[in-house]
Amino acid sequence: MSAPALPLSLLDFVDVPAGVPAPQAIERTVRTAQTADRLGYARFWISEHHSFAGLASSSPEILISHIAGATSGIRVGAAGIMLPNHSPLKVAEWFKTLEMLHPGRIDLGLGRAPGTDQLTAFALRRSREALTADDFPQQAAELIAFLTDTWPDGHPFEAVKATPVVETQPELLMLGSSGWGSSFAAANGMTTVFAHHMSPELAVAALRAYRENFVPSDLGTEPRVIVSALALASEDPEVAEEFRAGWALGMRRIRSGDTTRPTLEEVRAFRRSDEWARLAPSLAGRVFAGRPDEVREGLTALAKEAGADELTLVCPTPDHEAKLRSLELLAGEFGLSPR
Repeated sequence: MSAPALPLSLLDFVDVPAGVPAPQAIERTVRTAQTADRLGYARFWISEHHSFAGLASSSPEILISHIAGATSGIRVGAAGIMLPNHSPLKVAEWFKTLEMLHPGRIDLGLGRAPGTDQLTAFALRRSREALTADDFPQQAAELIAFLTDTWPDGHPFEAVKATPVVETQPELLMLGSSGWGSSFAAANGMTTVFAHHMSPELAVAALRAYRENFVPSDLGTEPRVIVSALALASEDPEVAEEFRAGWALGMRRIRSGDTTRPTLEEVRAFRRSDEWARLAPSLAGRVFAGRPDEVREGLTALAKEAGADELTLVCPTPDHEAKLRSLELLAGEFGLSPR
């Protein structure tokens, strides 16, 4: 029995499992986006990560153009652009160009983390002052002004034009895995996107505060919540268990400084370890993996508790066919309308 319609989207890290060439990883991502487009998913987002051997998402602005050109109806965007790594003018130029090429289909999610380690962030920003600056609100204000051509009188950048001039604007969203991002979104009338897959324990309180403190603006007149969650549906319980173990192994590697992504064989070996036996219970409520109806019930409960208007699925796995099958199963469970 299908649940009431709830928009589903997808966040993709552009995983490059060990032994998979980067071009093949990009092809997988395009195929995933095309499948999501066909099945009726609302959005397809690319993350921004740097100096990460197992991911090919260092330039989401380029991948967005590639993926949008290979799809027809799904919105495509970044979740997100890590604004402190870039000048607001350049981000506005990227996304106005994307909006010109694919009008009405581009999303610009903003984050304030570096998306990498501190040394790489220094290499990106080229100054210690930029590395330690806490001026995200000012950067965001400049970006909005460049996107909308609305500057306060006398602002020094008032004469600077972000081109090309386009009739429509990308949808602007604010990302976060703590209360900061949702608080910023509330104060500025923006849609908030909360990374439950990173901080499940903080999600509900942060999103409740967002709704309570939302201030309407030109960016949004009503609060709107999107929650991202780790999810994979499968008729095979072994596949679901491999997804859980793969996430745990990948996070363990990141914490140790290893940025490679595990292969399916490595995930299966990890499942036989004592460490996995200890870790597995801690993923309850954080990773939604199992039969399609179980995953739908878990995600629906999360959406209700968090007051979410939309769910974004996060499905990093070296088993690409299982990922595509999960998209099909959950599209059916949630009653998505195929394009």
